[in-house]
Amino acid sequence: VASRLPLIGPTLQAPADETPVWVSEAVVDLYGLGPGDRIDLPLAQAGRSGGSPALRAFIAGVWRDYSRQHGAIAIDLSDYRRLHGDGLANEIAWWLEPGIGAQAMIDAVRKLSPITEAMEFRETAQLKALSLRIFDRSFAITHALEAIAIAVALFGIATTVAGEALARAREFGMLRHLGLTRSQIGRQFAIEALTGCMLAVIWGLGLGALIAWILVHKVNPQSFHWTMDLHWPVGVLAASALTMLALAALAARLAAREAMGPGPVRAVREDW
Repeated sequence: VASRLPLIGPTLQAPADETPVWVSEAVVDLYGLGPGDRIDLPLAQAGRSGGSPALRAFIAGVWRDYSRQHGAIAIDLSDYRRLHGDGLANEIAWWLEPGIGAQAMIDAVRKLSPITEAMEFRETAQLKALSLRIFDRSFAITHALEAIAIAVALFGIATTVAGEALARAREFGMLRHLGLTRSQIGRQFAIEALTGCMLAVIWGLGLGALIAWILVHKVNPQSFHWTMDLHWPVGVLAASALTMLALAALAARLAAREAMGPGPVRAVREDW
């Protein structure tokens, strides 16, 4: 079962006289059931008549299901057929041995019976790609909002450092009177802007991480009754942070150069 279901948490061994089943996370959240509990299933046992629940099953574990928000119960196929007598199937999954290609297996199955011509075959990779495309299409507006937020943040940094540089034009002129070069003043101003932007990036990363944790571990289980593993895209976050810092330093250098355009005497003449 562990190789077929994405189990989470402990898995218990069912007593010898009880039938094990596995429930999805939604069953745990909605009905308060978990490993070790018993649940009545509407399966008429062999040799019994009537439609009343006849099977009291043992919950052996919990599995992660992203398809059914109202809950699902998995039971071993042999147990289901023994208890219910239903030998039909509407979905089949194959696990291929190493070295066997998917297309070769499909061709071999199609030769077994004309019925297989009506069957639809899909590889796991295809299902995952389809799911990701649907997911990305659903959240396309989110990516657009992210791009807009980044552009607004960059514009805000540029305008802030430009205004700061213009406000300190007389200070820059006085520093040039004291013997500092344009390059030294620009480098100093860039370091100041870089430090401020670094604090903003750290604050943004911390706040974003907190919001992501709340969405994944609190909002998501409450809204959809399933959990997800939290993955941190360290490479993307690091690249984004370094890009923001580099652009902030560049904007500071350009703004300081523009502020130091007039001569030092003209820059400080209002103080005389």
